[in-house]
Amino acid sequence: MPNTLVIYNPTAGRGRAQAHWPLVERALAEAGVEFDAVATRAPLEATALAERAPQSYSSVVGVGGDGTLHEIVNGLLRASSEAETIAVGVVPLGNGDDFAKMIPPETPIGGKPFDWRTAVTKLGRGQTQLFDVGRISSNPPPGKAGDRPQYFINSLDVGFGAQGSLNFRTIPKFLTGLPAYLAAVLKTMIDYPIPRIRIQLDDHPPFEQSTTITAVMNGRCFGNGFWVCPEARADDGLLDVMVAQALGRAAILRLIPKIMKGTHVNEPVLSMHRARRVEIESQEPLLVEADGEFPYLGTHHLKIEILHKKLRVIV
Repeated sequence: MPNTLVIYNPTAGRGRAQAHWPLVERALAEAGVEFDAVATRAPLEATALAERAPQSYSSVVGVGGDGTLHEIVNGLLRASSEAETIAVGVVPLGNGDDFAKMIPPETPIGGKPFDWRTAVTKLGRGQTQLFDVGRISSNPPPGKAGDRPQYFINSLDVGFGAQGSLNFRTIPKFLTGLPAYLAAVLKTMIDYPIPRIRIQLDDHPPFEQSTTITAVMNGRCFGNGFWVCPEARADDGLLDVMVAQALGRAAILRLIPKIMKGTHVNEPVLSMHRARRVEIESQEPLLVEADGEFPYLGTHHLKIEILHKKLRVIV
C-alpha cells in the first residue's frame, strides 16, 4: 500500500506543474517512491486532502509552488493539533518556490532552488529535518466568532508586499518568475496607500509608525528574489522581522536592488528585529499576505507566533 500522498496543483507556476507532471510521476516511480497522486481543482482542496492524509499516509508531497505547500502545511498542522507533523516534501514547480530555498543545502542569495529532478532524489532518500512554522491568529470584531488559526511556512507581510502579491495575479501570463513579480511591484507603486500600524515584539513596549511594508519571516526570501531577511533560519525558534518606514517611489526603487542582493539590512529607513511573537494592529483594515495567499481579509489585528520544530520536512 502506498505510504505517500502526492498533491499536485496543475495551475502552479502558470502551468509549469501540469507540464512537468508526467515526468515527475515517472521519476518518482523509478526512485522507488510508492505513492497515490491527486490533482487539485479548487482553492483549499490541498488543505482538506492534507488534513485527512495522516489517517492513511506517512508523508505528503506537494508538486507546485509556495501556495500549494501553504495549503498542505495548514492541513497537516490542523491534523496534528500543532504537534509534530508527518513528513512533507516539495517538488518546486511554482512561481517563486521560496520555501524550497530553505531546504538544505540552502539556496545562496540570488540563486534558484533545486530542480524537480533533485527533488525526486531527495524524496527517494527520505531524510527529514524539523522546521519551524509561523502561526497566525486574528482578533474578530465584537460579536463575531473568531477564525481558526492559519499557518505559514516562509513569509507573512502587511502592506506593500501584500498588495504586490495581489497585483501579481493580474499580471499577463506570458510573464513568469522574477519579471512577473517586478511587474507587480511597479504596478503597486502607482497608488499604494501607506498604512499606520502598531507593532509589538514579544513583551517589549509597542511602537507605532507609518510603514511601507512589515515583513515577518520564517525563511529568507519572498517574491522569487527579494531576500528580505537574509540571515533568517527556519529552525531557530525565531521570527525575523523587517519594518520599512513610509517610503516614496524613488526610495523604493533605490531599495529594491539592495533587497534583491540581501545588502539592505543596515539601511537607515529599515529596522530589523527577531522575536517569538509579533502583534500588529491598525485602525484601518489590513491587507495580509502569507506564502502568497491571503488568510485574513480586512482584519485590524494580527498575532503571529513561532511553532518551533513542528514541521517535518523531507530534505
